[in-house]
Amino acid sequence: MTDATRRTIRTIVQTTVALAVLLPAIVDASGIPASLPWVAGSLAVAGGLARVMALPGVQALLPGWLRTGPPADVELRALARKDSGGGA
Repeated sequence: MTDATRRTIRTIVQTTVALAVLLPAIVDASGIPASLPWVAGSLAVAGGLARVMALPGVQALLPGWLRTGPPADVELRALARKDSGGGA
């Protein structure tokens, strides 16, 4: 795969994810009724895509440049385990 193809794929994925996250705000700001069938369908797909992308299994499959950090509670639990295991 050429560098241009990788850049194109990365741009498409990033744009799709960004639009999925922003779509509810775009619909609110534009004044389009969310009850229109195509708008409701688009919002449902955007919500589903955002939810799937947040799953830990999907995160593990994504390349490093597309992953998000772990949720704060996971980091806090890891710190608590380190503190309780040391003793002293």
